[in-house]
Amino acid sequence: MIETKNLKKIYSTGEVETTALDNVNLNVKQGEFTAIMGPSGCGKSTLLNILGLIDTSTEGQYIFSGEDVSGYSERQRADLRKRNIGYVFQSFNLIDELTVYENIELPLLYMKTQPNERRGRILEVMEQLKLAHRQGHFPKQLSGGQQQRVAVARAIVGNPKLILADEPTGNLDSSNGDEIMSLLTGLNEKGTTIVIVTHSEAYAEYSQRIVHLFDGHIVAENMAA
Repeated sequence: MIETKNLKKIYSTGEVETTALDNVNLNVKQGEFTAIMGPSGCGKSTLLNILGLIDTSTEGQYIFSGEDVSGYSERQRADLRKRNIGYVFQSFNLIDELTVYENIELPLLYMKTQPNERRGRILEVMEQLKLAHRQGHFPKQLSGGQQQRVAVARAIVGNPKLILADEPTGNLDSSNGDEIMSLLTGLNEKGTTIVIVTHSEAYAEYSQRIVHLFDGHIVAENMAA
């Protein structure tokens, strides 16, 4: 499903160039659960943003579901993303002015899902994530764990082929973190491809394969226990 070839990302600020990713070659098969680990600043989030079609590489190829998307315009990337990818951000990225229901509804609005189907999907995912009693609340009225569940609900409501999660447990206590990881595991067991970025070895072990990144390079890969 995912293949990168000699992927490179360079950030330029004035006369200073910073190489965030350097010749990254990564393959993720359909239905796989992969964790990306490494120290802060090693390029994990940059890689995830490129895989999620939020950012583009400076050099190299990114092949998604057999399509070389390296040269896609922002509009083409957005169209492919909304149809195929759910993204869970570390900082939740919920819209404060929208209710829980409305935040979860957003991807379906972008997909132009019909109102009856839209409502059915939202209610189903809210039940699954124990959010139905909070559907009229706003993000600031929720705990961190509840906000993360809303972020996950928003990512999965469109039934994406691929879920990308950037430190999905980073702002949560262990109980809520375990709950989120169990949820992602359940989705993977139903066939969804999942790639997470995490600092936690314990949470990385939920995956099938762990990719280790250091200074913008993949330095090791191993099967999870």
